[in-house]
Amino acid sequence: MARTSVAAAKQGLYRNFFLHADIVIMAGVLAALAAVTLIHAFTLASGLLFLAGLVAFMISEYTTHRFLFHLKTPKQALFLRFLKRLHYDHHTDPNDLKLLFLPVWYSLPNLTVFSALFYVVTGTLEATFAFAAGLVCMLLVYEWKHYIAHRPIQPATRLGKWVKRTHLLHHYKNENYWYGVSTPFVDALFGTLKDEKEVPTSDTAKQLERRTK
Repeated sequence: MARTSVAAAKQGLYRNFFLHADIVIMAGVLAALAAVTLIHAFTLASGLLFLAGLVAFMISEYTTHRFLFHLKTPKQALFLRFLKRLHYDHHTDPNDLKLLFLPVWYSLPNLTVFSALFYVVTGTLEATFAFAAGLVCMLLVYEWKHYIAHRPIQPATRLGKWVKRTHLLHHYKNENYWYGVSTPFVDALFGTLKDEKEVPTSDTAKQLERRTK
């Protein structure tokens, strides 16, 4: 009976992720982009562009998290409401399932603009579709890593456990470090990957609106 209950709980955890509306929509977008890329024949070039999309999202994930989501509390009410939904409220209640995922009204336009800029530079639709597929794929990886960090799921690998640990430090130790959710390695490039023993505990990690700087 106990094993059945544990199995049911695990199924519920996975169901909450894979059947979440924002995840389903973005997975559909990825499937469409992958189909278009394959229709035009998958080549070494498209594979490299896909990888470029993955890396681009990793950098974007870090910079957006640090420089947009952690902006000092704005005075403009609408902008404050925007940041509260995207991130401030998530710090207040890190385990609230409704706040774990990036809303599709944010992620889809964001990645569309990113892809459009790539098209302006390259002038090639096929290249843009492969690059965009990399962006969306890494978004889904980000969402999964973020979900695991806040749910009672124990990563199977040492790397996975470290990734989860660093994100929880961001929430419960100090919000000014460990910005990389899916790829904390990016923090090393920007000097925000620290030994937790060297970082003081912040009194605003769960109250971003109270920050004065």
